[in-house]
Amino acid sequence: MILYPAIDILNGRAVRLLHGKRGEVTDYGDPVDCARRWADAGARILHVVDLSGAFGEASGFEKTLERIAGLGLPVQSGGGLRSMEDIRRRFRAGTDRVVLGTVCVEQPEILYEAAEKYHAKIVAGIDAASGRLAVRGWTQVSDKDAFEFGCEAKALGLTDAVFTDIGRDGALVGVNLTDTVKMGETGLNIIASGGIRSIDDLRALKAKGVYGAILGRAIYTGTIDLAAAIGEMQ
Repeated sequence: MILYPAIDILNGRAVRLLHGKRGEVTDYGDPVDCARRWADAGARILHVVDLSGAFGEASGFEKTLERIAGLGLPVQSGGGLRSMEDIRRRFRAGTDRVVLGTVCVEQPEILYEAAEKYHAKIVAGIDAASGRLAVRGWTQVSDKDAFEFGCEAKALGLTDAVFTDIGRDGALVGVNLTDTVKMGETGLNIIASGGIRSIDDLRALKAKGVYGAILGRAIYTGTIDLAAAIGEMQ
């Protein structure tokens, strides 16, 4: 099971949010320093998110992304992507895979075009609140069923999806194993996100054949030792 250390960037800082709320911020310092830390721990890939862009705010994210990509690790990146030009800019900044969320609901034609052009380099971002897709930095919940969207993404030829239970994100309350496994029934490789608090969560996901897991607050606070977890999971 592949582990993806998360670096969420807001106003140029690496942060963690509680339940994705803009006002519930914990600052963990310089994002490039965080990237080096996770690289030194043995990470094979980083998950880097433009939170400023996701909230519709001005962002100098690409410059930071270039520095992180310059460390030599593959990067998966999402947040604030609303057009094909945004996607192209993100690839130019050095990301290897782009995660699309809001645009899939609001402008599905962009998802179709991106999937046709970039294939497996596009990852579906399935952010769910009570089974419905959340958009705009999770500030709005759409009428779109999350599982149905996963099926649609698979039908478009996407292979991977990040599935986040936003009610658990940043709260260290445990992963939503049931819904994560159900999302895997779409045929997508599911990267679990939200609530992961201990190595037991990772063991439970791996036992169910889950493809990957994004680690956020747990590795920043030390409830999961990233190097040890990589050694066991990978």
